[in-house]
Amino acid sequence: MKKTLTLAAALAGFASLAAADPAEGIWQTQVDDRAYAYVTMSTCGSAVCGTISRTFNSDGEYQSENIGRQIVIDMVPQGGGSYEGSVWRPSNDKIYIGKMDLNGDRLSLRGCVLGGLICANQTWARIQ
Repeated sequence: MKKTLTLAAALAGFASLAAADPAEGIWQTQVDDRAYAYVTMSTCGSAVCGTISRTFNSDGEYQSENIGRQIVIDMVPQGGGSYEGSVWRPSNDKIYIGKMDLNGDRLSLRGCVLGGLICANQTWARIQ
C-alpha cells in the first residue's frame, strides 16, 4: 500500500510538471514612462502570476526598486488562451482589473477600471 501511495504521489508530481501553463516564461513589456521590463510568468496555485525580473531604460539595464514586485496577479485561465485577474502599473502604483490573451509569442494585457469600460493595453513579446 505504501508503494502504491508513493507511486501515485510521484505521478501526480510529474503530471503537474508536464502541465505547465503556456503563459509561463519570460516576457518583455512595452515601454511605459520611458522604461520596460522583463516579467517572469509562472504558476501561482491554479493561476498565473508575473514578477518583474529585470528593468531597462534608454541607458540600458538598471536596478529598479520594482524588481521582484508582482505585476501580473492571479490570472486565472478562462480557456482558449484567455485569462482574468489583476495587473499592477508601477508608474502610478495602482492595481487594475486585468485580462490577458495569449497568441503564440505575444501576450496582450488589458488593465481596466469602471468594470472594464476604460482600459489601457500592452502587448508583450516572449523572450524565453
